[in-house]
Amino acid sequence: MGKLNTGHQAGIMCMAVEEAGVDNNLVITGSKDHYIKVFEVMEGVGGIHNPKMTLKPPHYDGIEALKIHADFLFSGSRDGCIKKWDLQNQKLVQSLNNCHKDWVLSLNSMPNSNTLISGDRSGQLKLWSTDSCQPIGDIKAHSSAVHSIATNSSLVFTASSDNTINLWRWRSSTDPSPDYTDFCNE
Repeated sequence: MGKLNTGHQAGIMCMAVEEAGVDNNLVITGSKDHYIKVFEVMEGVGGIHNPKMTLKPPHYDGIEALKIHADFLFSGSRDGCIKKWDLQNQKLVQSLNNCHKDWVLSLNSMPNSNTLISGDRSGQLKLWSTDSCQPIGDIKAHSSAVHSIATNSSLVFTASSDNTINLWRWRSSTDPSPDYTDFCNE
């Protein structure tokens, strides 16, 4: 039906998609070339789509994770940095330099919450306020890289190179630090 003419100069490692109105989608791509590109794709419109914008300044290394939260985009990179972007004004809001000691490989957020979750190549899981970008908590979640984070209304699921998927539960609405949940087969 169509194709995104990304213009990336290296492999595309991640993308995020969000409805941006009736029959309109934002598609955001992150690449090993350090750049993030934003596309506006109309439903039912085929052909080749060119980027609406390229977010600048780029990361210092490849982009590994993207998460759209409200009107903001969070990007995680091999440079150990998370960046917060204002999509409406096409500008960088904040850069959390060296917020992880290793590559940031995964990002997600809790539904109906202002909490961003990041995972890195060393197995560390960190929580951040999406508003202030201040750290909320962290935990050594795995013995190897956290490649994926998924959430529902009460749980966080983390998938790792250590061949495990761990489940985490929020302790309370006032204390959002993750708590490891061990589920037994019944």
